[in-house]
Amino acid sequence: MNKAIYIATSEANSGKSIVSLGLMRMLLGKTAKVGYFRPIIDDVSKGKKDNHINTIISHFELNINPDEAYAFTRTQFINKRNEGKEGEIFDTIIKKYKALEEKCDFMLVEGSDFSGEGTAIELDTNILIAKNLGIPVVIVSSGVGKTLDEFINGLHIAYDSFKEREVEVLAVVANKVKEENIELVKTRVEKNLPKSVLVNVIPIIQSLNNPTVKEIGKAIGAKILFGKDNINNQSASFKVGAMQLRNYLTHIEENSLIITPGDRADIILGALQANISTNYPKISGIVLTGGILPDEPIIKLIEGLSQIVPILSAKEGTFEIANKIGGVRSHMYAGNKRKIGTSLNIFDKYVELEKLNEKLISFQNDGGITPRMFQYNLLKRAKTVRKHIVLPEGNDDRIITAVCRLVEMDIVDLTILGDEAKIANKIIRLGLKLDLEKVQIINPIKSEYFEDFKNTLYELRKNKGLTIDMAEDLIGDVSYFGTMMVYKGLADGMVSGAAHTTQHTIKPALQFIKTKPGVSVVSSIFFMCLDDRVSVFGDCAINPNPNAEQLAEIAISSADSSKNFGMDPKIAMLSYSSGASGKGADVDIVRRATEIVKELRPDLKVEGPIQYDAAVDASVGKSKMPDSEVAGQANVLIFPDLNTGNNTYKAVQRETGALAIGPMLQGLNKPVNDLSRGCTVDDIFNTVVLTAIQAQGI
Repeated sequence: MNKAIYIATSEANSGKSIVSLGLMRMLLGKTAKVGYFRPIIDDVSKGKKDNHINTIISHFELNINPDEAYAFTRTQFINKRNEGKEGEIFDTIIKKYKALEEKCDFMLVEGSDFSGEGTAIELDTNILIAKNLGIPVVIVSSGVGKTLDEFINGLHIAYDSFKEREVEVLAVVANKVKEENIELVKTRVEKNLPKSVLVNVIPIIQSLNNPTVKEIGKAIGAKILFGKDNINNQSASFKVGAMQLRNYLTHIEENSLIITPGDRADIILGALQANISTNYPKISGIVLTGGILPDEPIIKLIEGLSQIVPILSAKEGTFEIANKIGGVRSHMYAGNKRKIGTSLNIFDKYVELEKLNEKLISFQNDGGITPRMFQYNLLKRAKTVRKHIVLPEGNDDRIITAVCRLVEMDIVDLTILGDEAKIANKIIRLGLKLDLEKVQIINPIKSEYFEDFKNTLYELRKNKGLTIDMAEDLIGDVSYFGTMMVYKGLADGMVSGAAHTTQHTIKPALQFIKTKPGVSVVSSIFFMCLDDRVSVFGDCAINPNPNAEQLAEIAISSADSSKNFGMDPKIAMLSYSSGASGKGADVDIVRRATEIVKELRPDLKVEGPIQYDAAVDASVGKSKMPDSEVAGQANVLIFPDLNTGNNTYKAVQRETGALAIGPMLQGLNKPVNDLSRGCTVDDIFNTVVLTAIQAQGI
């Protein structure tokens, strides 16, 4: 049984971080407890953490102490090797690895990458560690600076070296290959290796090789003066500012870093102005040399600008600083969410995930779905059948920020309602990067659809007393216009409510999208991502006091929704008493609702009335309802009224730190989902993903 994989490289700068990130996310989508271990790390300053370990643990929120995740620093390893203590080296590595393995379902091990070691020593080290740990490997090799024959031969030598030591090679990743050569490289590598070895090829992505201003500042020992919030801007090139401004402006390139003496106010201000001008490329930052700071009036002017790129001050002269910056290499680190996101998307796009997963994992996890599995599966599912979602609230900063993330991750097609010029200005003001050609922006009152939408609304509602003038007024409202886009099939779903009430968001949907056949009540659920499980809470947003029939319908809809999202529903109909002990009108409604669910859907596992603790706590459930197949295991929790449901979900969210994804409306013919006016960017992002998945099932 495979419970671990070793990522090995045949050289320095192979780009194996992209493989580590991609594999970790894939594994966390399959099992809850994945360990990350680096037998040997580069030397770090006292009190600092290894960058690889910190990035993986931080980004994926692994419950691992960084000290557990490695055995030796580079210097410690070399010293012990020079002392002839190789046996002690491997004993320590195995001991620390096994200690972490005992806590995990699967282990991801990342091999050494010594910048100062020879290739042969590095490769031999990886082979011996993998052999002593008894785990198979994925070999990562870079195509940079090699001919095709050199690359193929080097990869074959690495493969043979592992096989000679009886270390199984499951897959190889040819990394940093020119995109036009992907198929050629894949064909040649497959021809030179056994068919049992999975071959994947990842192209060179220039943005991943561009260092951030933060990395550059650290390398040259610079002090940050302005623009700390944008310190992760990536620099594609650097330009020394020595000539007069009118000549220098023509040399600025997209995402270039400006290097200029600190007293060149003309270059500094000219570069900042060019950055916000539509006639010039954006810059990544400015480095001021010679230890010279701008004069006070210039500082004051910069402080008053609405958008400032990072401005750094370095002590050394322009020539020395330019030389140092030219040698800065880009790394992956925890704070650079954009680079990590790009890496994950590239890995998913170019690596055959299912084939790789079949090789890596040969066991089934019998536990319930975990939050990490749930979120991973959401993104994966949303990408399988691409859907189009309309966002009516284009005037909200949170909506635009979420749109940038969604576009960057290439999950859905989007339409934003609002004024294009205002949205473009908002993007600049927020310091965001969004290619407006990748989204559709519609101003409802100026839209080509306005007349058709007005007439359609009139025809749909004229028997309710709606006049053509009233229809014209209503269709100018973003909620009505967005909902009509869904009704007409111009969008697959709508997400709104960040700046509007629930009533304002769902009223148009109830008027003309209407409910599914056989459904009489629209309800809502939250997916509550707790530490070790995902539960569905319903109804927490729509129905104040449902009767027994409505409560049963909410339970059935919630169970079907949970199934649609990969869960095996076990329904708890919550009340203040468990079983037959309680009496009173409120508990009778829950009891009757439970009977209705059993009558209508005998295929569902349901228990009620039942108290919350008996529903979710195994020991309490066994004590109070020992014969129940739901008690202590419930994952679909149906509250008796809106007051209980809304307060409970908020209490659980605030007190436990659980991620509440939703509310997701259920029962409509097409998906329309309502956000809270206090929603975060993450809430918007997750709700759009949920809506896209809902649309796939309709």
